[in-house]
Amino acid sequence: MGKSWCDNWPMALRCAAAALALALTGCSLATRVGVQFLYREAELPASQINRDLCYAPTPSCAGKDHTLDLYVPATRDWPVIVFVHGGGWDSGSKDLRAGGADVYANVGRFYAARGIGVAVINYRLQPRVTWVEQVEDVRTAVSWVRSHVATRGGQPDRLFLMGHSAGAHLGSLVALTAAPEIRQALRGVITVSGAGLDLADEQTYQLGADRRYYMARFQNGDSTDEWKRRASPVRVASPQAPPFLILYATGETRALQHQSQLLHETLEKNGVSSRLVPVPGESHTRIVLALSHPDKVPAKAILAFVR
Repeated sequence: MGKSWCDNWPMALRCAAAALALALTGCSLATRVGVQFLYREAELPASQINRDLCYAPTPSCAGKDHTLDLYVPATRDWPVIVFVHGGGWDSGSKDLRAGGADVYANVGRFYAARGIGVAVINYRLQPRVTWVEQVEDVRTAVSWVRSHVATRGGQPDRLFLMGHSAGAHLGSLVALTAAPEIRQALRGVITVSGAGLDLADEQTYQLGADRRYYMARFQNGDSTDEWKRRASPVRVASPQAPPFLILYATGETRALQHQSQLLHETLEKNGVSSRLVPVPGESHTRIVLALSHPDKVPAKAILAFVR
């Protein structure tokens, strides 16, 4: 399939979640056909789906900001993936639908049907909050899952963090700065077409990334370049990090591909187990559908990584 404007920078990030509906249904006939070609609806009994669970103090859940959907396997003692959606830090929702495809819900059903629990989370969006508060939301959701999943049959000490695009950035920061009790429970991190993984890397901007785009999301009035370090997962990588599975699409921008490669190289330098998997034939947006397609590289790699 040819590239569309949705695969250009920075629209690739905007299309990642809330605008993914436009990316997959409105950009071109070829992309609309791509939804039908890539999407494989996974089945899971309704009794194994728990929607809009509140993971923070109740008042903050009124608008679904602090809610998650939990997809539960039929067995017991299963590992759990906490999935963080993308959307350029300022858009997106766990309830995304695109071209008739319930994108993130399908991820939940797909892995739960294969013995892996999934918590698909919402978090507050910019500009109402800063990236620091978004990281805290993801951290709170992970803590909630760890505290509550055992009552539903899951193993609280077998957690995996997975995120796409901006969600990969937030999830990586949470994993790499986790408190000891969470770090012990985290068995792995899965990044999918991660963005903003090294905000200080000049080559990324030379490859086409929009510096102003990131400044608007991470600078927060800082007159120095310290924001680049504080907000970059690579800057807090350490030998204590859990194993990483890093997926990126060969059809996405070179700048985004480079970011995934930088994370992989940094983790390896720190002695952290990291597997880098280029996904052929996909773009920054289409790779999301491949996460729950049984015949595609991402789904196979994730299942092997978690199991």
